[in-house]
Amino acid sequence: MSAVTRAEYCVVACAEAWRGAGEILASPMGVIPSVGARLARRTFSPELLLTDGEALLVDPDGTVEGWLPYRLHLALVTGGRRHVMMGASQIDRYGNQNISCIGDWAKPVRQLLGVRGAPVNTLNNPTSYWVPRHSRRVFVEKVDMVCGVGYDRAAGARHHRIPRVVSDLGVFDFATPDRSMRLASLHPGVSVEQVREATAFELVVPPEVPYTREPTAAELRLIREVIDPDGARAREVAG
Repeated sequence: MSAVTRAEYCVVACAEAWRGAGEILASPMGVIPSVGARLARRTFSPELLLTDGEALLVDPDGTVEGWLPYRLHLALVTGGRRHVMMGASQIDRYGNQNISCIGDWAKPVRQLLGVRGAPVNTLNNPTSYWVPRHSRRVFVEKVDMVCGVGYDRAAGARHHRIPRVVSDLGVFDFATPDRSMRLASLHPGVSVEQVREATAFELVVPPEVPYTREPTAAELRLIREVIDPDGARAREVAG
């Protein structure tokens, strides 16, 4: 079997966000988070619920398992029984996320998606983030607009939690006294210096930083032959 690619390390890192999650709704956004959620469901998180994005619950093959009308979807979203993995055009040291605009809100340099459901997601259920291209333009000192709510703004939010941020360079969490971002693992072939250079704020870096775990042979087979045989993951993260 050929060597593990960077994209496959990212898939496993995303899958780990749902380890031991139990019967909650996984809402992955993006190719690699979607492959990761399906991998988690097939392996270590068999109770995970997957949706077609409309009104159905499906298994990893797309077979319909149940009906999820919008009112029940909202009940899951607002009751902490969903774990979404969103993208981030900008994210800061406390996990505040921006997907709305670049520059001043009144006269932005660039208009993006808009706030969408980010505030509801982040205040009412666990939210992780996936960034396919780690750079100082994304990992910023201060986001231009707060869409997803970070730890410094979430006082009193009962279900607010940001389990992890996964990028093409590594995995990050907020396991620090002030809930600022910490480097949790490096993908093989990446150095701490590379991550620091690509981040516009000062990360918390432990004395010893482990590597992101390698997928098992069984997981690799599932990724390559069952879940993503067309290799869409490599179009999101090269190398």
